[in-house]
Amino acid sequence: MGLQQEFKTLFIEHEKCNGCRICELRCSFAHERLFSPELARIHVVKWEIDAIDVPVACRQCVDAPCMAVCPTEAISRHPETNAIIVDEEKCIGCKMCVIACPFGAMQMHPVTNKAITCDLCGGDPQCVKYCPENAIHYMTPSEYVAYRRKEKTKKLVGKKEKRSPIPQA
Repeated sequence: MGLQQEFKTLFIEHEKCNGCRICELRCSFAHERLFSPELARIHVVKWEIDAIDVPVACRQCVDAPCMAVCPTEAISRHPETNAIIVDEEKCIGCKMCVIACPFGAMQMHPVTNKAITCDLCGGDPQCVKYCPENAIHYMTPSEYVAYRRKEKTKKLVGKKEKRSPIPQA
């Protein structure tokens, strides 16, 4: 049995998010040609008590609950990116996918009343390109693990005093 192919997805470092919501604006413009956060497929959730902002987007679940509950099979995967996609023609607006999503990433379009979610912009996520804090990444899980490992190592090394590997007399 071989290894399963890894597909790129969004990874979000919420601790880097400054709450600017540029990701929402770029997303809505890419999909709707309007700068309107309510039309975005990514949303910044503000936690006022903790003073943090958390971007929320589809996690592209392997066993996607939204896809499993759709009565019309309107939810499928893009053949090249493996992103969750919604066929607007098949969607009946029943909201079962919204209820099933454990992350609150599936939503209803406010005008068409059809389900919408992050489709990774066909493999060129605009939120990643325009995030000024580099808080959103588009990479495979293996690439993200390597990235985080490197970032954490940089922090550890930065905290230690620099010593020469040659003992001083």
